[in-house]
Amino acid sequence: MKKIKITIKRYDGEKSWNQEYEIDYEKGRTVLWSLTTIREKLDSTLVFSSACQHGICGSCAIKINGKTVLVCQTPLDSMLDLFKTDRLNYEPMSHFEVIRDLAVAWEPKMEKMKKVNPWLIPSEAGTKENGFLQSADDFQKISSATDCILCGICASECNQLEVNDGTFLDPFIFNKAYRFAVDSRDRASEDHVHPAYENELWKCLHCMQCVSNCPKHIDLTDEISALRNMSMKMGETKNQGARHARAFYEDTWKKGQLNETMLPIKTDGLLKTAATKVPFALRMMKTGKINPLELQKPVNGIKGVRELYDYAEEVEQSES
Repeated sequence: MKKIKITIKRYDGEKSWNQEYEIDYEKGRTVLWSLTTIREKLDSTLVFSSACQHGICGSCAIKINGKTVLVCQTPLDSMLDLFKTDRLNYEPMSHFEVIRDLAVAWEPKMEKMKKVNPWLIPSEAGTKENGFLQSADDFQKISSATDCILCGICASECNQLEVNDGTFLDPFIFNKAYRFAVDSRDRASEDHVHPAYENELWKCLHCMQCVSNCPKHIDLTDEISALRNMSMKMGETKNQGARHARAFYEDTWKKGQLNETMLPIKTDGLLKTAATKVPFALRMMKTGKINPLELQKPVNGIKGVRELYDYAEEVEQSES
């Protein structure tokens, strides 16, 4: 009978080590089955989390060969096929405090989540007795965001959390900020948006790992972009990220392309650019990437570009 070798990163609260197990292969099983088999037949001390077994509670996420998944809905065969091997490595999620073995602590994350006030701040349009009326269109604005099951996969896969000093909020926390900021029944969007802005909203790397790995297919990067747009409308326009976005917007509207010579100046200011970007700019000039003496002309079809801008603004106004 075919065998599968599974190495699990163990932790007992003081020390960590890798431990290898060997189980019989059975076609059509899930990764959760492999963990349960190990605990029931080989090692009763193994600790991992699971509850619903249907991809609803979000409690069973771990890393398999570096990829974070919900083990209850991930076929074991898909992992063996993906990595072309009969050896798998199981680890706890990244960017979480490990309690024991594959189980992680959520309390620190929940404390961070409180920063964005992840609850409804009710408007005067409804009452406790009668509730709130919400149109189908308004519900659709929050429908995807409410699908979040707090599994933590987006945080485990987040590249910014890999390098950040701890001030950047986890993607699922930005999701909560967005979910209540756009809710038609909430009267204080700024109470959700400003805390997101103050906690490194503009430092998202757009690596898309949160989107591509989310088991509920929530477009977290779109939500972060929306929060940035809302923060700018609330007056937060003097930060580096907002200036960078404005430069993109204006350059494309005027010429249909970026002015890469002026982009660093518009983003960081003349003095900072001169102090930090000159060597880089000289290298770009040497390779022909930029020519500071060249006057940009509008691209062919600039009228169409501006029509797209107008259309996008009309859509935004109709949805607001």
